[in-house]
Amino acid sequence: MTSTGATDVSPAPQCFVSTRWSVVLRARDKADPGCREALETLCRTYWYPLYAFVRGSGHSPQDAEDLTQEFFALLLAKDFLQLVEQDKGRFRTFLRMAMKRFLANEWDRVRAMKRGSGRVDAVFDTAVAEQRFQQEPAAGEGLEHVYDRRWALTLLEETIARLEQEHRDSGKTSEWTVLHPYLTAEHRGIPYDEIAAGLQMTPGAARVAVHRARKRFRELFREVIADTVSDPGEVEPELHYVIEVLARA
Repeated sequence: MTSTGATDVSPAPQCFVSTRWSVVLRARDKADPGCREALETLCRTYWYPLYAFVRGSGHSPQDAEDLTQEFFALLLAKDFLQLVEQDKGRFRTFLRMAMKRFLANEWDRVRAMKRGSGRVDAVFDTAVAEQRFQQEPAAGEGLEHVYDRRWALTLLEETIARLEQEHRDSGKTSEWTVLHPYLTAEHRGIPYDEIAAGLQMTPGAARVAVHRARKRFRELFREVIADTVSDPGEVEPELHYVIEVLARA
């Protein structure tokens, strides 16, 4: 994988806007409809690392589907958030630890359930999940490292999807097509002359366009990561950890 441009990441903003995960944590002890909506959004976005975690634990595709579905059903229906410690407010860590506990305690019960009985509607496409899992590299590292790699790649995919949507909303789809391969490329490998030709602009203007796209990418990447931590002080270390994981991917 190409570099994520770790040295290009801008300093953290001075203010910290409430994120989905911080909303969930604040609402642990009260009936807040915003809490469930925030948690559902997080689950829809970051379900795949957990599915891969279950599959990597040795469960079959069918069992992994049932286990992951049931885990999310319990997460949304019961008070699993009480398991979160105040000093460990990273959604990545919470999900991994909650799933490990769930697999240890719930496997026999879930296996005995009839398929389709007592399960919530799918928040993810398990057919696509299995297709993605089959394309994973052969297991050669610890399961938690695999989980963290998939988590980091999911954050990257979410960032790219948000930036693509911004371009589409502003009528710049053709610009996105030309620029998006260079969002995480090394500076010395960016072919500005080719980009200029593709965008029908001067090389100088192409440099500006690339700079703006990469800058916005870094801003969105930080926002995506901030959505998964509960405290502004955790954004920077989580950001650097994710970049480190991506560099090894």
